[in-house]
Amino acid sequence: MTLGASVSAIGTARFLLGQAPDFHVTPISYAGLGTLPIHVLLGVVAGFLGVAYNLAILAALRATDHFGKYPAEFRAAAIGAMVGLLAWFAPGIVGSGDAITQHMLNGGEVIIMFGLVFVLRFMLGAVSYAARTPGGLFAPMLVLGSQSGLLFGTLFCSWFPSAGANPTEYAIVGMAALFTAVVRAPLTGIFLAIELTGSFTLLLPMLGGCFAAMLVPTLLQNPPIYESLRWDSDSSVAPEPG
Repeated sequence: MTLGASVSAIGTARFLLGQAPDFHVTPISYAGLGTLPIHVLLGVVAGFLGVAYNLAILAALRATDHFGKYPAEFRAAAIGAMVGLLAWFAPGIVGSGDAITQHMLNGGEVIIMFGLVFVLRFMLGAVSYAARTPGGLFAPMLVLGSQSGLLFGTLFCSWFPSAGANPTEYAIVGMAALFTAVVRAPLTGIFLAIELTGSFTLLLPMLGGCFAAMLVPTLLQNPPIYESLRWDSDSSVAPEPG
């Protein structure tokens, strides 16, 4: 039933929206097996980031629970006002993150102001989810994954220019790896990254990166985010479907 629903959903979307993927990425040729250990290392980094992101979300949920005497609408409005104030001064940082992800996949400026944007988006994802308003975790994870992957790839390519790798390659692998680290669903993460970018040639590095990204939180005994949300007695947020 799941496969049948997926086929009909994808077919309908392609019929109505066209065959182009959600993010426009110049076709990338895999640099070769020589870069596979680097993708595994990227997966390790994504694994630690995924653990930190899970802990940040749970911490934000518990922090808002300390203000339980205030109505949920007030708490959500306060968080919305904070995000709105940030949007007034830096509109490009807030939102679903699709524009930021596309910018990262295009190889936009990375080092300058990159760290600040990454930290802000990291915190915004956790704080916004703690508002307990309709929303999700997918888009923030894609933004953070592409940012971390692109930064990692840019540093690697600057240190080892002879490797011939494209930094955008690491941004795409980073998307799949961080999703895997947070949700613990490697196949879903890989399929998402391939479907969104059309980068079928990066299947092997995605497999390596997602393996490491899943191994790190497993060894650290950090449960998947949706299990944590279900088990967390302090949180009244129900896990998202899927």
